[in-house]
Amino acid sequence: MQKIRRLIGLDPGLQSTGWGLIVVEGNRLKHEGSGAICSDSTLSLSERLLQIHNGLLAILKSHSPDEAAVEETFVNKNPRSALKLGSARGVVLLTPALFGIPVSEYSANRVKKSVVGVGHATKGQVELMVKQLFPSCDPKNNDAVDALAIAVCHAHYSQTEKRWFEKNISVNERV
Repeated sequence: MQKIRRLIGLDPGLQSTGWGLIVVEGNRLKHEGSGAICSDSTLSLSERLLQIHNGLLAILKSHSPDEAAVEETFVNKNPRSALKLGSARGVVLLTPALFGIPVSEYSANRVKKSVVGVGHATKGQVELMVKQLFPSCDPKNNDAVDALAIAVCHAHYSQTEKRWFEKNISVNERV
C-alpha cells in the first residue's frame, strides 16, 4: 500500500502569499485546498510579516501537511522590493520548519516545466494546466494557482528523489 502524502505549495509574497494543498497517493493528485494570505499594506513591515506568519500557522494547523515546497525568488530589479520579498520568503520558509515540516525549494522555471512542459510558460498556461489537473478547483488568484503548481512540481520531483535515494544512486551517477 502506498503512503498518502499531503503537500503544501507556497508562493511567497509580501502583499499576497499563495498556498495550495494537494494529496498524493501513488501517481494520483487531489486538490485539497488553496488560497492566499494577504497582508495590510498600511502596516509596518514587521506587522505584515506577522500577518503572513499567523495566516500560514492557521493553515498548517488546520491541514497538517507532511511536506512543504516554496518557489525560489528570482532577481528583482528594485533592491528595496527584493529585500521585502526576501523577508516574506524567510517567514514562508521558517513557519513550516517550526512545525518540523521539511521544506523544498524549486525555481520558477522548474515549476513551469513540471506542470506545463515548458520552462518559460506564461501564467495563463500554468493556470490552464492547474485547472486541467484539478477540475473542481477554483483558485481565487494567481498566487493560489502558482502555489498549487509548486505543490505539483514537488509531488513529481520528490518521488523521483525518493526512488534515487532508495536505490542508493549518488548525485554524480544521476548526472
